[in-house]
Amino acid sequence: MITSVVVSYQVRPEAVAEHVRLIEAVFEQLRAEQPDNIEYKVVRLDDGLSFVHVSSADTPDGSNPLPELAAFKEFGRDSAARVATPPVPTAADIIGSYYPAVPVTGAGRPPGGARQAGGTQPGSVSRARRASGHTASGRA
Repeated sequence: MITSVVVSYQVRPEAVAEHVRLIEAVFEQLRAEQPDNIEYKVVRLDDGLSFVHVSSADTPDGSNPLPELAAFKEFGRDSAARVATPPVPTAADIIGSYYPAVPVTGAGRPPGGARQAGGTQPGSVSRARRASGHTASGRA
Protein backbone atom coordinates (compact mmCIF):
# COMPACT_ATOMS: atom_id res chain seq x y z
CA MET A 1 0.00 0.00 0.00
CA ILE A 2 1.49 3.32 -1.07
CA THR A 3 0.91 6.18 1.35
CA SER A 4 2.16 9.76 1.23
CA VAL A 5 2.34 12.61 3.70
CA VAL A 6 3.27 16.28 3.39
CA VAL A 7 4.59 18.03 6.51
CA SER A 8 5.11 21.78 6.70
CA TYR A 9 6.44 24.03 9.47
CA GLN A 10 8.77 26.93 10.24
CA VAL A 11 12.08 26.80 12.10
CA ARG A 12 13.47 29.43 14.45
CA PRO A 13 16.10 31.56 12.66
CA GLU A 14 18.87 30.60 15.08
CA ALA A 15 18.16 26.89 14.56
CA VAL A 16 18.19 26.73 10.74
CA ALA A 17 21.81 25.57 10.32
CA GLU A 18 21.42 22.72 12.81
CA HIS A 19 18.06 21.77 11.34
CA VAL A 20 19.50 21.54 7.83
CA ARG A 21 22.45 19.50 9.16
CA LEU A 22 20.04 16.99 10.72
CA ILE A 23 17.99 16.74 7.52
CA GLU A 24 21.17 16.15 5.51
CA ALA A 25 22.08 13.32 7.93
CA VAL A 26 18.75 11.63 7.11
CA PHE A 27 19.61 11.75 3.42
CA GLU A 28 23.10 10.40 4.13
CA GLN A 29 21.55 7.40 5.87
CA LEU A 30 19.06 6.90 3.04
CA ARG A 31 21.90 6.95 0.48
CA ALA A 32 23.89 4.48 2.58
CA GLU A 33 21.00 2.05 3.16
CA GLN A 34 19.16 2.62 -0.14
CA PRO A 35 15.69 1.47 0.98
CA ASP A 36 13.56 0.72 -2.06
CA ASN A 37 10.21 1.48 -0.45
CA ILE A 38 10.70 5.11 0.65
CA GLU A 39 10.63 8.30 -1.38
CA TYR A 40 11.53 11.49 0.44
CA LYS A 41 12.09 15.10 -0.47
CA VAL A 42 12.61 18.15 1.72
CA VAL A 43 12.44 21.72 0.46
CA ARG A 44 13.22 24.97 2.22
CA LEU A 45 11.04 27.80 1.00
CA ASP A 46 12.32 31.20 -0.08
CA ASP A 47 11.84 32.74 3.37
CA GLY A 48 14.65 30.47 4.61
CA LEU A 49 12.60 29.36 7.62
CA SER A 50 9.74 27.32 6.14
CA PHE A 51 10.28 23.64 5.36
CA VAL A 52 8.11 21.15 3.52
CA HIS A 53 8.74 17.40 3.66
CA VAL A 54 7.06 15.04 1.22
CA SER A 55 7.35 11.36 2.01
CA SER A 56 5.88 8.31 0.32
CA ALA A 57 6.24 4.72 1.40
CA ASP A 58 5.17 1.40 -0.04
CA THR A 59 4.55 -1.07 2.79
CA PRO A 60 1.98 -3.82 3.28
CA ASP A 61 0.33 -2.03 6.22
CA GLY A 62 0.62 1.54 4.89
CA SER A 63 3.16 2.56 7.53
CA ASN A 64 6.17 4.71 6.75
CA PRO A 65 9.55 3.25 7.77
CA LEU A 66 11.27 6.67 7.62
CA PRO A 67 10.69 7.47 11.33
CA GLU A 68 12.52 4.25 12.24
CA LEU A 69 15.81 5.45 10.72
CA ALA A 70 18.40 6.39 13.36
CA ALA A 71 19.12 9.72 11.63
CA PHE A 72 15.41 10.54 11.46
CA LYS A 73 15.05 9.78 15.17
CA GLU A 74 17.96 12.15 15.83
CA PHE A 75 16.29 14.77 13.62
CA GLY A 76 13.11 14.51 15.71
CA ARG A 77 14.81 14.37 19.11
CA ASP A 78 14.92 18.10 19.93
CA SER A 79 12.69 19.37 17.15
CA ALA A 80 10.43 21.28 19.55
CA ALA A 81 13.38 23.53 20.43
CA ARG A 82 14.10 24.22 16.74
CA VAL A 83 10.62 24.85 15.33
CA ALA A 84 8.73 28.14 15.48
CA THR A 85 5.46 26.58 14.31
CA PRO A 86 4.44 22.99 14.99
CA PRO A 87 4.76 20.55 12.09
CA VAL A 88 1.46 19.99 10.28
CA PRO A 89 1.28 16.55 8.67
CA THR A 90 -1.29 16.10 5.92
CA ALA A 91 -2.05 12.83 4.15
CA ALA A 92 -1.68 13.23 0.40
CA ASP A 93 -2.31 11.37 -2.84
CA ILE A 94 0.46 11.70 -5.41
CA ILE A 95 -1.22 12.28 -8.76
CA GLY A 96 1.98 11.96 -10.74
CA SER A 97 5.60 12.95 -10.88
CA TYR A 98 8.38 13.26 -13.40
CA TYR A 99 12.11 12.97 -12.83
CA PRO A 100 14.71 13.07 -15.59
CA ALA A 101 17.50 10.51 -15.62
CA VAL A 102 19.96 13.25 -14.65
CA PRO A 103 18.81 15.27 -11.61
CA VAL A 104 18.03 18.93 -12.22
CA THR A 105 19.05 19.83 -8.66
CA GLY A 106 22.12 18.86 -6.70
CA ALA A 107 20.00 16.66 -4.43
CA GLY A 108 21.41 13.17 -4.19
CA ARG A 109 24.82 14.25 -5.47
CA PRO A 110 27.93 13.93 -3.34
CA PRO A 111 29.91 17.08 -2.47
CA GLY A 112 31.47 18.61 -5.55
CA GLY A 113 28.40 18.03 -7.71
CA ALA A 114 29.46 14.74 -9.31
CA ARG A 115 26.54 12.57 -10.32
CA GLN A 116 25.90 9.62 -8.05
CA ALA A 117 25.13 6.26 -9.62
CA GLY A 118 22.05 4.41 -8.40
CA GLY A 119 20.63 4.67 -4.92
CA THR A 120 18.56 7.68 -4.03
CA GLN A 121 18.77 9.66 -7.25
CA PRO A 122 15.44 11.20 -8.12
CA GLY A 123 13.32 8.64 -9.90
CA SER A 124 15.12 5.54 -8.60
CA VAL A 125 12.22 4.39 -6.44
CA SER A 126 9.66 5.36 -9.05
CA ARG A 127 11.44 3.22 -11.64
CA ALA A 128 11.30 0.27 -9.25
CA ARG A 129 7.60 0.86 -8.68
CA ARG A 130 6.92 1.12 -12.42
CA ALA A 131 8.63 -2.23 -12.83
CA SER A 132 6.33 -3.67 -10.17
CA GLY A 133 3.21 -2.24 -11.82
CA HIS A 134 2.79 0.91 -9.68
CA THR A 135 2.68 3.56 -12.40
CA ALA A 136 0.98 6.40 -10.49
CA SER A 137 3.37 6.44 -7.57
CA GLY A 138 4.89 9.66 -6.40
CA ARG A 139 8.40 10.69 -5.63
CA ALA A 140 8.77 12.33 -2.27
